[in-house]
Amino acid sequence: MSLKAGIVGLPNVGKSTLFNAITKKNILAANYPFATIDPNVGVVTVPDKRLEFLENLYIPERVVPTTYEFTDIAGLVKGASKGEGLGNKFLSHIRETDAIVEVVRCFDNSDIIHVENSVDPIRDIETINIELMLSDMEIIEGRIGRVEKKAITSKNKDDMKELNLLRKIRDGLQQNIPVRRLDLDEDEQMLIKSFALITAKPIIYMANISEEDIVAGGNKYTDMVKGYAEAEGADTVVVCAKIESELSELEESDKAEFLKDLGIKESGLDQLIKATYRLLGLATYFTAGSDECRAWTFKQGMKAPECAGIIHTDFEKGFIKAEVMSFEDLKYLGNEKAVKEAGRLRLEGKDYIMQDGDICHFRFNV
Repeated sequence: MSLKAGIVGLPNVGKSTLFNAITKKNILAANYPFATIDPNVGVVTVPDKRLEFLENLYIPERVVPTTYEFTDIAGLVKGASKGEGLGNKFLSHIRETDAIVEVVRCFDNSDIIHVENSVDPIRDIETINIELMLSDMEIIEGRIGRVEKKAITSKNKDDMKELNLLRKIRDGLQQNIPVRRLDLDEDEQMLIKSFALITAKPIIYMANISEEDIVAGGNKYTDMVKGYAEAEGADTVVVCAKIESELSELEESDKAEFLKDLGIKESGLDQLIKATYRLLGLATYFTAGSDECRAWTFKQGMKAPECAGIIHTDFEKGFIKAEVMSFEDLKYLGNEKAVKEAGRLRLEGKDYIMQDGDICHFRFNV
C-alpha cells in the first residue's frame, strides 16, 4: 500500500519549494500566487536502514522499498471553496489521499510576498482549514438534500442513521469542528468513507522556517503552530524549505555530513515520514530472499492474512501459515540459518497480529 498525502497551504508559504525538494521534481516555484496550476504528483521512497541490511545480507536481484506519494495543490486563498483564486476544483485532488500536510509560513522575509501582507501562522492555518471545512460542508449539505425526504418518509432505519450522522457532521462543521475531531465510531466512519471528506483525514502541520532559525529548531511562530496542533491532536514538523532544497541536490553519503554541520538530526522528509506513520498507525514488514527484498506498509493491528493480501489477494484467500522472524533476531544472529537453529523462526496462523519489522514468507493454497 502506497502512502498518499496532499500538500496544502496559502500561496508563497514554501509549499512548492518543499515539494520540489522532497520529491526532487523541478516544478515551477515562483514568488507569486498560483504558480502551481495543476496538481503535481511526486513519489519518494521511504528510507529504511533495515531494508539496506537485508540487501547486504541476501544480495537480491532487486530491492523494492515502500513509497510515499505527494500531491501538491495550487495555493489556496480565502474564498477558495466558493471559487476564489483558482477555486474549489483543486480541492478534489486531495480527497483520495490518506493525510493532509499543511505548510505554514513561519519566517519573516519582506522580499517574499504574503497574500495577507503579514506573517500570522494561526490566521493562515484557520484560513485554510475553514476553506477545507466549507468544501466538505458543500458535500454534506448536498447529501442531506438527497436523503432527508426519503429517510423521513420511509422511516428506514439505515436511511435515518445516515441522516442523523450527516446532521451531526453538518453541525460540527458549522461550529468550525473538522470531521476528524467528531470522534466518529467505526460504523460511522464506514458510512461516510465514500464521501472522501477532506477534514476527516488526519493532518500534519509543516512549519517552514528560515535558515537562521534551523539550529534553534524553531521560533515564536513555530511555537504558535505547535500549540495549535497539540490542541487538536495533530503533529507538527519544523523544516526549512531552502535547506531541504540543498539536501535534495546532495548524494546520500554527503547528506549526513551536511545535516551534522547544521546540527540537525534528520531531514524534514524523514521527520514527515515518521510523523505520518505515527499519525496513521502504520508499520512495515518485509519479504526477503535472493530474488527480492521488499518493504510493505501495513496498518498496525492487521492480522497475517490481511498483510499477505497486501502482496496479492490470492495470498489472503488461500492463507495457510506465515513463516515469521523478527528483524532484530536476524540482525543479532547474523543470518536466516542461525535464526532457525536458535528456534526463533516461527509458524504463525490466521490470528497472528503482524508486528513492525517482521520478515515473512507466506504459505498459501488457491
